[in-house]
Amino acid sequence: MTFTIDAHVHVFTTDMPLIDNPRHAPKYSFTHEDLIATLDENGVDRAVIAAASPWGDYNDYTWSALRAHRQRLRGTAIFRHPMERSALEAMSRDGFCGIRLPFIGLPKLPDVTTFEYRSLFRRLADLDWHVHPHVDGEDLPKILPTLEASGVKIVVDHLGRPNAEGINSAGFKRLLQSIEKGRTWVKVSGGYRLGPQSKDYARELLRVAGADRLVWASDCPFVGHEKQFAYTATMDWLVDAIPDPTARAKIFGETARALYFNGE
Repeated sequence: MTFTIDAHVHVFTTDMPLIDNPRHAPKYSFTHEDLIATLDENGVDRAVIAAASPWGDYNDYTWSALRAHRQRLRGTAIFRHPMERSALEAMSRDGFCGIRLPFIGLPKLPDVTTFEYRSLFRRLADLDWHVHPHVDGEDLPKILPTLEASGVKIVVDHLGRPNAEGINSAGFKRLLQSIEKGRTWVKVSGGYRLGPQSKDYARELLRVAGADRLVWASDCPFVGHEKQFAYTATMDWLVDAIPDPTARAKIFGETARALYFNGE
C-alpha cells in the first residue's frame, strides 16, 4: 500500500497561550479539523504535528489532536522542564513520538551538554522517540555531537537550513556526516523559505543520504507566509526536485511511515 505522509505541520487556535515575545503570533486558528480537511483535499494519508515555538510547552492542543485522530496523526512536544519516563510513556500511548528543541532565534544556544539535557535525550532514546532540533544550519555542529552520543534518533527540518554557502556550508556538511552515522533523518521541507537553491539541497541530500533518510513535509499552514503558497505547491516542488519516482515514493511516504508510524 502506498502512503503519502506530511512530516511537518502545525495546529493551533487563537486562544492558546503564547510565550513572551514569540517569533510569530498568528491571528487565526488552524485546528486539527482544518488539518484533516486539508490532508483529505490533497490526498495525503497522515501527518506529523511539529510543536511550534510560539506556544512553548503548551502541548495540550496537540495532545487533543492526536487523541482525536490516533490512526492518522503523530506529534512532537516542547519541554521546558525535566520529564519523567512515566509521563513520556503516557504521551507515547497517545501518539507523541519526539520533542522539538525551540532554539532558533535565541541570543545564545542553550548548553545541551548539561545532565538535564543528556538525561532527557537518553530517556527519549530508550523510548525510541526522536529529537527535532529547531536551529539555524550553522548551529547544527554545536548540538549534533551530543545528540549522536545519546543514541536518540535525530530529525532535522527544512533541508538543514543551510546558510548562504549552501551545500558547502559547515552546517550542511556536518548534517551529511550525521546522516552517515545512521540515526539522522532530514525533512525535505521549507523549500519556499530557502529560495531556488533549495532544490539543489534536496538533490545533494538524496545523493549522499538516499531516500531512506528523507521525508517530505509541507510546513502547512505556512506560518508567517500565509496565503503565499498553495499546499499542492509543496508537493509539486518535490516532484520537480526529485525526478526519480522510486526515490520520490519513499520520500513522500514510505520513509515517514517507518520513522513515525512503526511501519503501520
